[in-house]
Amino acid sequence: MIMYSSLLLAALVIGAPYWLLRMATSGRYRAGLPGRLGVVPKGLTAAVAGREVVWVHAVSVGDALAATQLIREWREALPGWVFAVSTTTETGQLLAKERLAGAPVFYLPLDFRFAVRRYLRVLRPRMLVLMESELWPRLIDECANRGIPIVVANARVSDRSFPRYMRLRRLWRPFLEKISQFLAQSKETAERLVKIGAPSDRVSVMGNLKYDVRAGDASPMTRRIGSLLYQARLIVAGSTLAGEEEALLAAWPIIQKAVPDATLLIAPRHPDRFEEVLGLIRKSGYPFFRCSQLLLDTEPIFGGTILLLDTIGDLASMYGIAAVAFVGGSLVPRGGHNPLEPAQFAVPVVMGPSFENFRDVVEGMRATDAIRIIAPERLAEMLIALLRDKEDAKALGERGRAAFEAQTGATKRTVQVLTTLLKKTAVAAR
Repeated sequence: MIMYSSLLLAALVIGAPYWLLRMATSGRYRAGLPGRLGVVPKGLTAAVAGREVVWVHAVSVGDALAATQLIREWREALPGWVFAVSTTTETGQLLAKERLAGAPVFYLPLDFRFAVRRYLRVLRPRMLVLMESELWPRLIDECANRGIPIVVANARVSDRSFPRYMRLRRLWRPFLEKISQFLAQSKETAERLVKIGAPSDRVSVMGNLKYDVRAGDASPMTRRIGSLLYQARLIVAGSTLAGEEEALLAAWPIIQKAVPDATLLIAPRHPDRFEEVLGLIRKSGYPFFRCSQLLLDTEPIFGGTILLLDTIGDLASMYGIAAVAFVGGSLVPRGGHNPLEPAQFAVPVVMGPSFENFRDVVEGMRATDAIRIIAPERLAEMLIALLRDKEDAKALGERGRAAFEAQTGATKRTVQVLTTLLKKTAVAAR
């Protein structure tokens, strides 16, 4: 642990100029800085005082969505317990606070002993739940030393990270052996976890919690946009990354000419890119609106208009009013995002060729012809085809919804395992 802490400190010192610049230019990097450095928020201290606590850590939006669904169902099994949620990103913070009213939400402290111990002294958690691949050695070590059971829920080992884990498996094995349970998304991940050092008797396959994340009622923003669409059909491009907005805007003149009543909504993955994407939209020369301004304006949205979704937490329900959905992170080599988010609404789904992050679900959808995977140069062609052929689009959407329904149930199984483990550890502690 001394070597790990030294390397972590060295990385922070060497990277200090970069991080200082980012903090000076972006609120995203300044947010929660005292908490990250071990200053426990007073509100967190008050919220957990004298209560039974479970600490759940999620990184950003996708993990936070899965975590909030897990906590909602887990609360029914553990009434009166406090679920304290930490995240790494600002967007994750905002979403967790919105979705889990009353739950304490805070930034994960840096993985130094002094910072981690301060939080553990305040929280005194009965269990630590880490989402997906959030394996922090110091946090794991400190919890294990206190006899706090640690569970990795929705565990995932990506194609990109697996080779790195394998190269360092001798270093990782001691930490993996301190984890009580790994609840893997898939059989492939379970096998990878065992290969990199997780005890095989502590690894089980639960399925993907993200497949259980259902959009709630339409948000006020979604209802507003839906009410302003004037004989226009909406293409929702969700969770887009740099390079994808340019591709969408390059395809837009072709789409708009072929389908004049089409309207495009772009929802960048990261809020700190809103202004950048707005600049790209301005340059396109097409009429546009920031969605945030439409909460006040009453102008109708005609075909040909481009919308920038510059709010957080509205994308999930926005898919529900789409005629076609494009799922981002897939035209560029970033592994893609979850196609089941729009599929649950029976919306026809289009993705680019990069979908490694959701390979199992995408391949399952492809096997039942429930999704369209296209090369970047075919983006306009495919969107036009689905907007023109309403029967094909409807059938594709229905097959997508069937794929969504077939994947559900992981949250219920995970809650059962976590609750059983909590009871066992409580008995053992007596």
